[in-house]
Parts: sequence; C-alpha cells; structure tokens
Amino acid sequence: STKFSNRNSKKTLAAIMSTILCFIAFGLNVLVNGMDNGLARTPPMGWLSWEQFRCQTDCTKYPKSCINADLYQSIADAMANDGYKDVGYTQINIDDCWNDFTRNAKGEQVANATRFPKGIAGVADYVHNLGLKLGLYNDIGSKSCAGYTGIDGNYDLDAKTFASWNIDMIKIDGCYENTANMYKDYPAFGKGLNESGRNIIYSCSWPAYISGHGETNPPVDHTTMQALAENCNLWRNYADIQDSFSSIMGIVKFWRHDYNNYATDSFLNVAGPGNWNDPDMIIVGDPNLSMGEQETQFALWAIFAAPLLMSNDLRTMNNASRTLLLNKEIIDINQDPLGKQGGYIWMNDKTNPTQVIWMRELNDTSSIAVVLQNTGSTTVTIGFQTFLVPSFVNGWSKTTSFKARNLLNHTDLGTFSAYFGDNIKPNSVGMYKMTISNE
Repeated sequence: STKFSNRNSKKTLAAIMSTILCFIAFGLNVLVNGMDNGLARTPPMGWLSWEQFRCQTDCTKYPKSCINADLYQSIADAMANDGYKDVGYTQINIDDCWNDFTRNAKGEQVANATRFPKGIAGVADYVHNLGLKLGLYNDIGSKSCAGYTGIDGNYDLDAKTFASWNIDMIKIDGCYENTANMYKDYPAFGKGLNESGRNIIYSCSWPAYISGHGETNPPVDHTTMQALAENCNLWRNYADIQDSFSSIMGIVKFWRHDYNNYATDSFLNVAGPGNWNDPDMIIVGDPNLSMGEQETQFALWAIFAAPLLMSNDLRTMNNASRTLLLNKEIIDINQDPLGKQGGYIWMNDKTNPTQVIWMRELNDTSSIAVVLQNTGSTTVTIGFQTFLVPSFVNGWSKTTSFKARNLLNHTDLGTFSAYFGDNIKPNSVGMYKMTISNE
C-alpha cells in the first residue's frame, strides 16, 4: 500500500507541477499581451510639438518652427539648460508629419530624409546625450491625421522599426480607422511594443474616437476604461486642446467628476501607476492666456494626475510662465506616487458652475491637495470646509484642524479649524496642500 500511495503522490505532484507551469505560462502571456510594462509609474512629463507647431513642413519659409530635427534638438537644448529637466520634464515628443507618405522597399516606415537627415535615430541620439528621452507619433489606421503613413496592420514590423530607433514613448492616433476595430488594433500594436525588446511608453488615442469615450455601460465598440488600462499606459479621452481658455474649460468640464463617487466611477479610479487619463497638452506660455488661466490649467492637470506634456516654445518662454512650469510643489502633487486622480467635492451649480472646489488624495495620508477655482466675472471668496472631504478619506471630519500651504506662491498660511477661505480672481485658482494638524 505504501508503494501505491507513493505512486499516487508522484502523480499528484506531477499534476500540481503541470498546473503551476500552466499558470506561469498564462501569466507570461498576460504580461506580453497586457500593458503591465512597468513604465509611466507617474504621469509622463515633457514636451510635445503638435499644439504649438502643428504640421509646418516649409523649413525655408519657417526655419525655426518647421517639423525637423533642428526643432526637436533645439527644444531639447532648452529643456536641458533652462531648468525643465531638473524638475522632471524628460520627454521630447515628435508628433505628426515626421515621416514619408510611403514605406521603403522593406515595407518599413521612414523619416523624411530632408527634414530628418540622420533619421529619427539621429534625433534620439542627440536627445539621449542630454539625459532626455524621445517620443514619436503614428496612427493605428492607414494614414496619420495629416495624411502621412500609418501602421495599417503592420503592428510588429512598425513596433520593431520604432524600437530600433531607440525611442522611449509613442503616441498612436486614431484617424483613418474604423472605430469598431480599435479594440483589436490598439492591443495588437501594444503587444508588438512589448515584444520589441525596448521599453516604450504607449499613449493611445483610442477612447477619443469612441462614442462615450469608454465610459458607457454597455460598452461601445468593446471599449472600457479597464480595457484601456490593460493595453495602454495613457490615453487621450477627449478632443484636442486649442490655444484658448474656452478649449481648456471644455476639457475641464469633461474631467469634472464627483470625487465622492470615486469607488464606483471608472473614469476616476482607473488612473494609477502605469495608467493615466490624458486631457492633452499643457499650453502654459500661450499668449492668448492670462496668467490666471495658465495657473488654472497647470493646477487642475496636477489634480487630474494628468501627463504634463507641454506644447509651447521653450526657447522663447517668458519668465512668469517658465516659473509656473517649474513650480516643484505643484509638480510634486502631479507626480504623487499614490497616483489617485482627483475630482470635485463642491460646485455652486450642478450644470454651469462658476465656483468649484477640487481635491486629490496624496501618498502622505495626512495631506490632501485642494484647488479653489473661479470662472466667474468678479473676485469671490471660496471656502473650503472639512465636511466636504468624502468620508472615505481618513482623518477628516467637520471639526478637523489643518495647516494650509499656498502652492502657487510657496507660502504657509497657518492653521485653520474646519474652514479655510481665500479670494480668487476671475478665471483663476488657488492651490493648496492641506495637512491635518496635531497641535
């Protein structure tokens, strides 16, 4: 009986080992097919050319603003030399119009030889030598949005080609493709990236093209927030930003979700290390924006745990805008390692508010980030009250005492009990770190 029992135990052990090996194989398959690539643990920071420089390809007429190697290399110089790199901006991201309209004899995408004489790899070398990283752009469809070559099913070939140029990030747009196929296309290219042999942050424009943007139940075109998180590091949910405050506010309205509903709101709770909703580029420095409007965007993008990808001309940046972009205290909120996206906790009107209080939880559990926003026509006093903090945020009650620090002007404001108010100018914000006081 002992031998029989031994034989059975060996069979059982073999079965267990077989099961374990199957699970290991399954796990490896998930890692290759999902976007669990260990990248973008905090929102990517850097610069992207599109909103500022669009698709200007006439380098004779516009030598300082055309899409060529010189543009990206000169912006990289400014990023490295003017303090941006020191506070965390690392990406120099090429957008549309870098490539040719056709592939080469091997079927590979190629950079425009006139405007990028050393190819994308040459720009990558230049950027990497400055301690920065290079990003690229393409499209999941047959053509890019500006009509240049798209991926068009060449998932593995293009991923390997881009990886061979030593890029560090790629944004994949969604023009010239049937939205019904995107739930297959974007994961297929992501799989190609994961198998390319190089770590590349994957930015998808997928939900921007889907009706309901991945938030509907039942899903439209199989697109859910969970599917986005499983296949992309960040994703564009909404329309492109333009150079106006009304454009910024259109995006802010889309991002205006009630923080009290965090647990059940997939738009809020999908965000975290490796996965980010992307409200599009930072346009601080745009001459069409007042300083208050620039502060509004920068502060709210920090509350949103949004990528900080500037689109401006770093070579000619004015001092006030540059100081805002280098505000390390606001950047630290944006880059907080907990990675929780914030939302609103109070509005003065449910449909067209002119006063909004926003908050975000932080890795330091005794602190929260708060923004008081005024889009009205006159200066108003907006009051943060501790009872507005959702009950799931530990330590806050209607009688909590807390210290307040102004993050825009780096000033400690004192200790307050239950209430803190500040005067907020039109189209402006106040931004604060509130920390529970044990005094």
